[in-house]
Amino acid sequence: MRVELRFTAGTGIHHDLSAVRQDGRCLWVAGDESSAVERLTWRDGAYQDHHSFRLSEFVELPAGPDEEADIEGLGRADGWLWAVGSHSLKRKRVKPGQTGEKARKRLATVLREENRFILVRLPLVERDGLPVPVRKDGRRTAAILSGPGRNLADMLDDDDHLGPFLHLPGKDNGFDIEGIAVIGSRVLVGLRGPVLRGWAVILEIRPETNPHDPHRLRLDGDYQTHFVDLDGLGIRDLCPIGDDLLILAGPTMTLDGAFRVLRWRPNGDFANPPTLVTELPMVPGADRPEGLALLPDGRLLIVYDTPAPDRLTLDGVYADIVQV
Repeated sequence: MRVELRFTAGTGIHHDLSAVRQDGRCLWVAGDESSAVERLTWRDGAYQDHHSFRLSEFVELPAGPDEEADIEGLGRADGWLWAVGSHSLKRKRVKPGQTGEKARKRLATVLREENRFILVRLPLVERDGLPVPVRKDGRRTAAILSGPGRNLADMLDDDDHLGPFLHLPGKDNGFDIEGIAVIGSRVLVGLRGPVLRGWAVILEIRPETNPHDPHRLRLDGDYQTHFVDLDGLGIRDLCPIGDDLLILAGPTMTLDGAFRVLRWRPNGDFANPPTLVTELPMVPGADRPEGLALLPDGRLLIVYDTPAPDRLTLDGVYADIVQV
């Protein structure tokens, strides 16, 4: 079954959706080419009435308001909306027709874009029956974890498992965040890469408001890493289901391969294997699952990067609804 997500004409967001989270009759979605979160509302058989919220309206982005943040995960819990960037380096790709020294030079160029290295927490309030992020709601404030030496990636520099991969681009099995889930005070971050001998990694942190600056986050205590056997696949998204996690798994590289949804309880790792929920179809060169949401009736909603032509509408895209 498919459902249409309709966006404001000309925005182009529907071509590169990377994250989704259900919130009542609304969906929060994000694209990896912008620095905003988008709200869609269920009406007349589709998610529509698109409203965009630029992150720079609420927090100070390290590279300024106009640079993309590569948002790869959204979380919704206890009156907060969370957004996380990929925290990954980017290697330039060889353009079609490029050969020789120009192609070699592009493959040798690795970029670090600071807006990718962010974790944002926004308070939500209700207006006209719909959730709206705000900069301040009483004692609750929008806050960000960011900046060289303070972001999640830089904090892992001495980690035995993840440290060696922080200097590799995400698409080269380097460090690459692609999902977030919030369960109580636990914030769980899924990594598309690195995958270590077939084991994917989930990072567990407990962010809190910095008492010296209410618009910044800091980590409460140390982090924890969990290792999940996904048969060599990386994590494309996380979604809480009670005390468990739904894991959207797929290849770490940009290639065709297996895509699966699995269920896993984050109370251990090596002796706690995930269980398969469903296999997702593979479409060569297109329809790469990037976002997973649990709907109130227990069905799953899947959004895709690189959507196939038959998935596109005039100013929207079809998401899949999967019965499990």
